[in-house]
Amino acid sequence: MVEGGRSDPKRMVTKTLLSLLRDNSGTHNPSPDATNDVDVDTSDGTHRPHGPMSVLLETSKGDIVIDLLVKVAATSCENFLKLCKIKYYNFCPISSVERDYVLQTGDPLFPTGNGGSSVWGQIDPSKPFFTADMSDLMNHDTIGTVSMVMDPKAKESGSQFIITLSNNLQRLDDRAAPFGRVVEGLNTLERINTAICDSHHRPLQDIRIKHTIILDDPFEDPPGLEIPGRSPSPSKEQLANVRIAQDEELEEHGDEEELDRRRREREAKAQALTLEMVGDLPFADVKPLENVLFVCKLNPVTQDEDLRLIFSRFGTILSCEVIRDHQTGDSLQYAFIEFENQEDCEQAYSKMQGVLIDDHRIHVDFSQSVSKLSKSWQSNANQNRSSHRSRLKMDDRRPKHGGDDGRWRSRSRSPYRRDGRDRDNQHREYSYEFEHSKERHSKRDRHRGDYERKPSAMSRNGRRW
Repeated sequence: MVEGGRSDPKRMVTKTLLSLLRDNSGTHNPSPDATNDVDVDTSDGTHRPHGPMSVLLETSKGDIVIDLLVKVAATSCENFLKLCKIKYYNFCPISSVERDYVLQTGDPLFPTGNGGSSVWGQIDPSKPFFTADMSDLMNHDTIGTVSMVMDPKAKESGSQFIITLSNNLQRLDDRAAPFGRVVEGLNTLERINTAICDSHHRPLQDIRIKHTIILDDPFEDPPGLEIPGRSPSPSKEQLANVRIAQDEELEEHGDEEELDRRRREREAKAQALTLEMVGDLPFADVKPLENVLFVCKLNPVTQDEDLRLIFSRFGTILSCEVIRDHQTGDSLQYAFIEFENQEDCEQAYSKMQGVLIDDHRIHVDFSQSVSKLSKSWQSNANQNRSSHRSRLKMDDRRPKHGGDDGRWRSRSRSPYRRDGRDRDNQHREYSYEFEHSKERHSKRDRHRGDYERKPSAMSRNGRRW
């Protein structure tokens, strides 16, 4: 019966196969001393089993089977087993993958979590860490070494662990506490090793531990440990930390033609965005006009009036222009004809293909040029810039100081009163009127007689020079 209340035929078969492999393979058979399920007295007076124990990790990249080495790291193995038993690692992300070095996991709420805690911290939150087991019998010399992440100074660990992705990593011996080996799933480690990561070594697409299955656990449960009846669903905090879902496809699938079409579309969008940034296009998604016809293979002697006369039988032509060299004025042998209606343009396209004009058989197509739109957009942009500069010049003439009397004011609340503006926003006229205090004006009249105020004798702020 599988721990945690789940019974799955696939997992039962996996457990049976693992048992057969250990019985038939000399590589995984433990020593005679280790196969005896006899309790061994430890320094603290407790009894620790040292027989073979295994845990199956089901990840989004494949399964990994870990043999725990209880004889050299009993406390770390017990912590790991019990955390797996309470499904602490379910939906736990692999937080870091350093290619050909190590992968790190064990914090269920990464990157917003507190780093996780040991199984004893689940019982008593004041004890989130435990003293890690350190032994000279275990080192990081082979790929697939499983070790608890350890504080190098305090020699304490919680729930996070690493798995080596390369051989000869003995430099980790003083920074991590080994407690197991990967005996199955090296191909899964290779897939994780090649994952695409960001600058902080976090995989762009989530790699998560789906389930943890204990194949053998002779440890007694600590008092107060709550075992869930079934595998819990991911919490809201865990779902909020998903970057790219583990089941989301990153690679495109399809036939060669479809993939090539998508690639060309992406390149075209990127080029259009570049042209928009440099100002050659009004906007990246601009489309050519549907009432403009492109005509090429013209005779150099063919003139604008000739084409207008020939194509006018299909409808009203708004413009017809043979493109010429801007220095020599010679025809470049192609032209653009703009019709009033799209239907007239389509009719001309269907009727004029291959027609002989001035001893040249022309080729017609719908125009793919946005030059006309670009010129119109640039013209409007220049008009807006000119209008903006005019407004700035008017603002420079605006009076910045003035007293209670003798100020230039508009009739409205604004210093300027807008009299009119044309539709194209090209010209603005402002009118001003002079206001002054009647009271002070009457005083000047009494002392100076009749006084006529002249704007020419006033400064810009309404005062005398």
